[in-house]
Amino acid sequence: EEGVAKMKAALAARQDPTLVIVGRTSALRTSGIPDAITRARAYQQAGVDAIFLVGARTREEIEAVHAEVQAPLLLGGAGGELTDRQFLAANGVRISLQGHLAFQAAVKAVYDTLKALRTGASPSDLDSMLASAELMAQVTRRDDYGRWTADFLG
Repeated sequence: EEGVAKMKAALAARQDPTLVIVGRTSALRTSGIPDAITRARAYQQAGVDAIFLVGARTREEIEAVHAEVQAPLLLGGAGGELTDRQFLAANGVRISLQGHLAFQAAVKAVYDTLKALRTGASPSDLDSMLASAELMAQVTRRDDYGRWTADFLG
């Protein structure tokens, strides 16, 4: 009931019609498939745009929820048998987050770079590990930053 009330509050507060409101439940892990379905249905009836199924691990869980819920499904960090994109798409999954892979890759890159420098590598030895100037410009939005600086600071 509390979760439904929160979803209704979020839906009532939505000012931008393109903002997606997602009902989140971790009931698959805490209380099982039937409770997850009950919660997902309640969120769907409240009007959410999608259901975030935290902790989904098996095809059976996804199939069971999808059979009872029409809202699009989101998964968080699902692995193992839940990496088959065709299966997921056929069972209502529209977003399957990949955990913290990008963050983990960034941490490893920083670690490897600092370790190489600490053990005597020179900065020029690390050229193959570095982002190109073009990629840095894209990621840091250099052109936008330049335009904003001119627009706002003269």
